[in-house]
Amino acid sequence: MVNTLKLPVGIDSFEKIRRNGFYYIDKTNLIEQILMNWGEVTLFTRPRRFGKTLNMSMLKSFFEIGADVSLFEGLYIAKNKELCDAYMGKYPVIFLTLKGVEGLTFADAKRMLGTILANEMDRHYYLKTSDALTDEDKAYFAKMLTGTDENIEDSIRKLSQLLYKHHGKKVVIIIDEYDVPLDKAYQNGYYCEMVSLIRGLFGQALKTNDYLQFAFLTGCLRVSKESIFTGLNNFKVLSIMDSRFDEQFGFTDDEVKKLLASYGLASHFPETKEWYDGYHFGNADVYCPWDVINYVDELNYDQTVEPQDYWSNSSGNAIVRRLIDKADVQTKDEIERLIVGECIEKELSQELTYDELDKNIGNLWSVLFTTGYLTKQGRTADGKIRLAIPNKEIKNLFIKKIREWFRDTSANDGKRLEEFCNAFLEKNTEKIEQLFGEYLWNTISIRDTAVAKEKKENFYHGILLGLLGYKANWLIKSNAESGTGYSDILVEVPNNRTGIVIELKYAGNGDLDAACAEALKQMEEKSYVDKLKQDGMRNFIKYGIACFKKDCRVVIAG
Repeated sequence: MVNTLKLPVGIDSFEKIRRNGFYYIDKTNLIEQILMNWGEVTLFTRPRRFGKTLNMSMLKSFFEIGADVSLFEGLYIAKNKELCDAYMGKYPVIFLTLKGVEGLTFADAKRMLGTILANEMDRHYYLKTSDALTDEDKAYFAKMLTGTDENIEDSIRKLSQLLYKHHGKKVVIIIDEYDVPLDKAYQNGYYCEMVSLIRGLFGQALKTNDYLQFAFLTGCLRVSKESIFTGLNNFKVLSIMDSRFDEQFGFTDDEVKKLLASYGLASHFPETKEWYDGYHFGNADVYCPWDVINYVDELNYDQTVEPQDYWSNSSGNAIVRRLIDKADVQTKDEIERLIVGECIEKELSQELTYDELDKNIGNLWSVLFTTGYLTKQGRTADGKIRLAIPNKEIKNLFIKKIREWFRDTSANDGKRLEEFCNAFLEKNTEKIEQLFGEYLWNTISIRDTAVAKEKKENFYHGILLGLLGYKANWLIKSNAESGTGYSDILVEVPNNRTGIVIELKYAGNGDLDAACAEALKQMEEKSYVDKLKQDGMRNFIKYGIACFKKDCRVVIAG
């Protein structure tokens, strides 16, 4: 029988998923692992869309006083009765997600942070009438509920104190996406002010808090301890390099197979793996949960739907473009190697501050790794990390950003583009060959040794099409039906009603002359010029162009 449970697309509340009949992949083993190995303050760093918020929501539901035992029925943690009896529902919990802390100015971001803190205060509304609190405590609480208190650095610690007074138990603090305010601050020019605010907030809550039982934080980047976590000696970082908890963020092979099979979609496992697997956290090989859930949800409605770029389309992906913009010759070569499926070897820094990200290429490689655009494929003998693109989705993202970069950079050189385009009208094959070759040498090749010859040709086709597109008054047609086939590129030039036919070939064996001859023969046999005649062109020029790696040859039909 096919599963009728709804898929939790975009839902990161454990309680909502469990209470409202959504499919849930059991990650409650995380609770047992934490309680068997916990430190006072633990930071989990994982890429975005890997279930961090959902797991933190699960911890809140487990630890918080008044916990609903039924939410955990049938799950892994429920089998460990000793731990459940000792810890479930035993603590007041402060739960904050900072993913919404942003703004064009520091004042805007601070106000948003104040609102988030006020909303969490309001969740503990019963403190307003607690007999355990003094009038001064209640006055402070009432002020914080407005979200306007200027001195918010002590707010989490103070709320911990109030909860301790009321419940007589120390507090569990959960801070999700702790580094988002820092990222937004860096992008908008108030980084130093936000660092100071977050350092003060965390220092009071996590370092000098007598009412803290333990705390959990999540984020994408492990921000340098000197920047945020100064003096925090009770601090344990569990990054994507750590083998502990490695399967608790992301889906395993078995979990994905079970999910697909339960909806009658087992036959779609190969493409799901190709597109969304490939991440290596610690010793585990995992899929991106966001991608898998979205893809299975779409397959439920249409089993012919193709995989899409769900993860990469949920963000601006500016970090990839920054790498490409800064790339020197060596970096361009390394990007090309990654795209064809090879590994590159890098020394990575696991502790950075946001204002260090653009200081050198090495820092950008580190961030691409920690944020999920690259993954680990082992280590070298001297301790370097072997990096690779994890899957087809991320490979497509790199290709998209390379095309954007090439389009933007080439458009800035109008004089050379004008010269290149005019060379086609002037029948100057040497000039076309020279300039096209220069463009190929200066771009980042996105050839893929694993794909068919036709797809390799598409790479060069796309570059040529983009360059010719500079001429706004030329009509350019790609893969247009003409004669008895489809020509690569047809160009109609109003001046003298000139039509240009371009057939492009990839010379897989390196024989550029033979590939050019093949191109000219094909355009004659299939009468590609017929379409230009139908459109009223009177003068015709026919080019065969062959490419191999970053070399090209251009010939003109006699």
